[in-house]
Amino acid sequence: MDGSHWGYHGRRRGCGTVRAIGGLWSWRHNPLRRTTDLVEAWLALAALVLILVAAPVIGAVVGSAAQDALQRSVREQRKARFEVPATVVKKADSSPLDPDPETATARDRSSRVVADWTAPDGTQRHGTVPASLRDPRPGDRFKVWTDGQGRIVGRPLDSATAATHAALAGFGSAVLAAGSVEGARRLIVWRMVRRRYARWDQAWDKAGPDWGRTGTGS
Repeated sequence: MDGSHWGYHGRRRGCGTVRAIGGLWSWRHNPLRRTTDLVEAWLALAALVLILVAAPVIGAVVGSAAQDALQRSVREQRKARFEVPATVVKKADSSPLDPDPETATARDRSSRVVADWTAPDGTQRHGTVPASLRDPRPGDRFKVWTDGQGRIVGRPLDSATAATHAALAGFGSAVLAAGSVEGARRLIVWRMVRRRYARWDQAWDKAGPDWGRTGTGS
Protein backbone atom coordinates (compact mmCIF):
# COMPACT_ATOMS: atom_id res chain seq x y z
CA MET A 1 0.00 0.00 0.00
CA ASP A 2 2.65 2.50 -0.97
CA GLY A 3 2.19 5.92 -2.53
CA SER A 4 2.15 4.53 -6.06
CA HIS A 5 -0.82 2.34 -5.14
CA TRP A 6 -2.78 5.30 -3.80
CA GLY A 7 -1.82 7.36 -6.84
CA TYR A 8 -3.00 4.61 -9.14
CA HIS A 9 -6.34 4.50 -7.35
CA GLY A 10 -6.66 8.27 -7.58
CA ARG A 11 -6.21 8.12 -11.33
CA ARG A 12 -8.76 5.33 -11.54
CA ARG A 13 -11.47 7.31 -9.69
CA GLY A 14 -13.74 9.23 -11.98
CA CYS A 15 -13.02 7.00 -14.99
CA GLY A 16 -16.13 6.71 -17.10
CA THR A 17 -17.65 3.67 -18.70
CA VAL A 18 -15.62 3.94 -21.90
CA ARG A 19 -12.30 4.42 -20.13
CA ALA A 20 -12.99 1.49 -17.83
CA ILE A 21 -13.69 -0.70 -20.85
CA GLY A 22 -10.44 0.43 -22.51
CA GLY A 23 -8.62 -0.63 -19.37
CA LEU A 24 -9.60 -4.24 -19.88
CA TRP A 25 -6.75 -4.76 -22.37
CA SER A 26 -4.10 -2.70 -20.59
CA TRP A 27 -4.74 -4.32 -17.20
CA ARG A 28 -4.14 -7.90 -18.34
CA HIS A 29 -0.49 -7.91 -17.19
CA ASN A 30 -0.52 -4.84 -14.92
CA PRO A 31 1.04 -5.78 -11.54
CA LEU A 32 -1.20 -3.23 -9.81
CA ARG A 33 -4.33 -4.75 -11.26
CA ARG A 34 -6.92 -5.72 -8.69
CA THR A 35 -9.89 -8.03 -9.05
CA THR A 36 -12.20 -5.10 -8.44
CA ASP A 37 -10.58 -3.26 -11.38
CA LEU A 38 -11.56 -6.06 -13.74
CA VAL A 39 -15.01 -6.33 -12.18
CA GLU A 40 -15.53 -2.60 -12.67
CA ALA A 41 -14.38 -2.79 -16.29
CA TRP A 42 -16.61 -5.76 -17.12
CA LEU A 43 -19.46 -4.01 -15.37
CA ALA A 44 -18.88 -0.94 -17.53
CA LEU A 45 -18.84 -3.11 -20.66
CA ALA A 46 -22.14 -4.75 -19.68
CA ALA A 47 -23.67 -1.34 -18.97
CA LEU A 48 -22.52 -0.01 -22.35
CA VAL A 49 -24.04 -3.00 -24.16
CA LEU A 50 -27.33 -2.53 -22.32
CA ILE A 51 -27.36 1.20 -23.09
CA LEU A 52 -26.61 0.66 -26.78
CA VAL A 53 -28.88 -2.35 -27.30
CA ALA A 54 -31.49 -2.77 -24.58
CA ALA A 55 -32.39 0.91 -24.13
CA PRO A 56 -33.25 1.46 -27.83
CA VAL A 57 -35.28 -1.75 -27.84
CA ILE A 58 -37.23 -0.61 -24.78
CA GLY A 59 -37.80 2.78 -26.41
CA ALA A 60 -39.04 1.13 -29.61
CA VAL A 61 -41.41 -1.19 -27.74
CA VAL A 62 -42.84 1.61 -25.60
CA GLY A 63 -43.11 3.96 -28.57
CA SER A 64 -44.90 1.31 -30.64
CA ALA A 65 -47.33 0.52 -27.82
CA ALA A 66 -48.01 4.23 -27.28
CA GLN A 67 -48.52 4.72 -31.02
CA ASP A 68 -51.08 1.93 -31.18
CA ALA A 69 -52.96 3.21 -28.12
CA LEU A 70 -52.95 6.85 -29.25
CA GLN A 71 -53.98 6.06 -32.82
CA ARG A 72 -56.81 3.93 -31.45
CA SER A 73 -57.83 6.91 -29.31
CA VAL A 74 -57.73 9.12 -32.41
CA ARG A 75 -60.11 6.80 -34.23
CA GLU A 76 -62.46 6.57 -31.25
CA GLN A 77 -62.55 10.34 -30.76
CA ARG A 78 -63.22 10.94 -34.44
CA LYS A 79 -66.24 8.66 -34.20
CA ALA A 80 -67.56 10.16 -30.95
CA ARG A 81 -66.87 13.88 -31.45
CA PHE A 82 -68.56 16.17 -33.94
CA GLU A 83 -67.84 19.68 -35.16
CA VAL A 84 -71.11 21.63 -35.34
CA PRO A 85 -71.91 25.28 -36.07
CA ALA A 86 -72.85 27.60 -33.20
CA THR A 87 -74.25 31.12 -33.14
CA VAL A 88 -73.17 33.82 -30.71
CA VAL A 89 -75.98 35.17 -28.56
CA LYS A 90 -73.85 37.50 -26.46
CA LYS A 91 -70.51 37.73 -24.74
CA ALA A 92 -70.34 35.79 -21.51
CA ASP A 93 -70.14 37.84 -18.34
CA SER A 94 -67.36 37.09 -15.86
CA SER A 95 -68.72 35.02 -13.02
CA PRO A 96 -67.40 33.91 -9.66
CA LEU A 97 -68.20 30.41 -10.88
CA ASP A 98 -65.68 30.69 -13.72
CA PRO A 99 -62.78 28.30 -13.13
CA ASP A 100 -59.85 30.15 -11.63
CA PRO A 101 -60.96 33.65 -12.73
CA GLU A 102 -57.91 35.30 -11.15
CA THR A 103 -55.45 33.42 -13.34
CA ALA A 104 -57.57 33.41 -16.49
CA THR A 105 -56.16 35.67 -19.18
CA ALA A 106 -58.11 38.50 -20.77
CA ARG A 107 -58.16 36.55 -24.03
CA ASP A 108 -59.71 33.52 -22.29
CA ARG A 109 -62.44 35.67 -20.73
CA SER A 110 -63.20 37.61 -23.93
CA SER A 111 -63.46 34.40 -26.02
CA ARG A 112 -66.22 32.90 -23.89
CA VAL A 113 -69.68 33.52 -25.28
CA VAL A 114 -73.27 32.47 -24.75
CA ALA A 115 -74.24 30.56 -27.86
CA ASP A 116 -76.86 28.33 -29.45
CA TRP A 117 -76.05 25.17 -31.39
CA THR A 118 -77.75 22.03 -32.62
CA ALA A 119 -76.52 18.69 -31.32
CA PRO A 120 -75.81 15.83 -33.74
CA ASP A 121 -78.96 14.11 -32.43
CA GLY A 122 -81.04 17.15 -33.43
CA THR A 123 -81.63 18.68 -29.99
CA GLN A 124 -81.15 22.40 -29.46
CA ARG A 125 -78.43 23.46 -27.06
CA HIS A 126 -77.70 26.74 -25.30
CA GLY A 127 -74.78 27.59 -23.03
CA THR A 128 -71.51 29.33 -22.42
CA VAL A 129 -68.68 28.08 -24.60
CA PRO A 130 -65.24 29.24 -25.75
CA ALA A 131 -65.37 30.79 -29.21
CA SER A 132 -62.56 31.00 -31.74
CA LEU A 133 -63.44 34.63 -32.47
CA ARG A 134 -61.26 37.67 -31.87
CA ASP A 135 -64.20 40.01 -31.22
CA PRO A 136 -67.38 37.94 -30.94
CA ARG A 137 -70.66 39.75 -31.68
CA PRO A 138 -74.27 38.53 -31.56
CA GLY A 139 -75.08 36.56 -34.68
CA ASP A 140 -71.49 35.56 -35.42
CA ARG A 141 -71.07 31.91 -36.27
CA PHE A 142 -68.24 29.60 -35.26
CA LYS A 143 -67.57 25.90 -34.76
CA VAL A 144 -67.68 23.88 -31.56
CA TRP A 145 -66.87 20.26 -30.85
CA THR A 146 -69.58 18.20 -29.13
CA ASP A 147 -70.41 14.60 -28.33
CA GLY A 148 -73.43 12.85 -29.75
CA GLN A 149 -75.75 14.57 -27.26
CA GLY A 150 -74.39 18.05 -27.95
CA ARG A 151 -72.23 18.39 -24.82
CA ILE A 152 -69.11 20.48 -25.42
CA VAL A 153 -65.92 18.40 -25.65
CA GLY A 154 -62.36 19.10 -26.63
CA ARG A 155 -61.03 18.91 -30.16
CA PRO A 156 -60.21 15.29 -31.05
CA LEU A 157 -56.60 14.26 -31.11
CA ASP A 158 -55.11 14.25 -34.60
CA SER A 159 -52.83 11.55 -36.00
CA ALA A 160 -49.75 13.77 -36.28
CA THR A 161 -49.97 14.86 -32.64
CA ALA A 162 -50.52 11.27 -31.55
CA ALA A 163 -47.45 10.15 -33.47
CA THR A 164 -45.39 12.93 -31.88
CA HIS A 165 -46.53 11.94 -28.38
CA ALA A 166 -45.71 8.29 -29.11
CA ALA A 167 -42.23 9.21 -30.35
CA LEU A 168 -41.61 11.29 -27.23
CA ALA A 169 -42.80 8.42 -25.03
CA GLY A 170 -40.42 6.02 -26.78
CA PHE A 171 -37.49 8.43 -26.57
CA GLY A 172 -38.17 9.17 -22.92
CA SER A 173 -38.35 5.47 -22.10
CA ALA A 174 -35.03 4.82 -23.84
CA VAL A 175 -33.36 7.69 -21.97
CA LEU A 176 -34.84 6.50 -18.68
CA ALA A 177 -33.63 2.95 -19.30
CA ALA A 178 -30.13 4.16 -20.18
CA GLY A 179 -30.05 6.40 -17.13
CA SER A 180 -31.18 3.54 -14.90
CA VAL A 181 -28.44 1.25 -16.22
CA GLU A 182 -25.76 3.89 -15.72
CA GLY A 183 -27.13 4.76 -12.29
CA ALA A 184 -27.03 1.10 -11.26
CA ARG A 185 -23.44 0.81 -12.54
CA ARG A 186 -22.35 3.87 -10.58
CA LEU A 187 -24.06 2.60 -7.44
CA ILE A 188 -22.31 -0.76 -7.66
CA VAL A 189 -18.94 0.89 -8.30
CA TRP A 190 -19.52 3.28 -5.39
CA ARG A 191 -20.19 0.37 -3.04
CA MET A 192 -17.10 -1.44 -4.33
CA VAL A 193 -14.96 1.63 -3.67
CA ARG A 194 -16.37 2.00 -0.17
CA ARG A 195 -15.53 -1.62 0.66
CA ARG A 196 -12.05 -1.10 -0.81
CA TYR A 197 -11.51 1.94 1.40
CA ALA A 198 -12.74 -0.02 4.42
CA ARG A 199 -10.24 -2.81 3.76
CA TRP A 200 -7.44 -0.27 3.33
CA ASP A 201 -8.37 1.40 6.61
CA GLN A 202 -8.26 -1.95 8.37
CA ALA A 203 -4.87 -2.73 6.84
CA TRP A 204 -3.47 0.67 7.82
CA ASP A 205 -4.78 0.26 11.36
CA LYS A 206 -2.88 -3.00 11.65
CA ALA A 207 0.33 -1.73 10.06
CA GLY A 208 0.26 1.81 11.44
CA PRO A 209 1.89 1.31 14.89
CA ASP A 210 4.90 -0.49 13.39
CA TRP A 211 5.09 1.34 10.03
CA GLY A 212 8.67 2.42 9.24
CA ARG A 213 10.32 0.77 12.23
CA THR A 214 13.58 -1.09 11.64
CA GLY A 215 13.02 -4.79 11.39
CA THR A 216 9.27 -4.52 10.98
CA GLY A 217 7.90 -7.55 9.21
CA SER A 218 11.12 -9.55 9.67
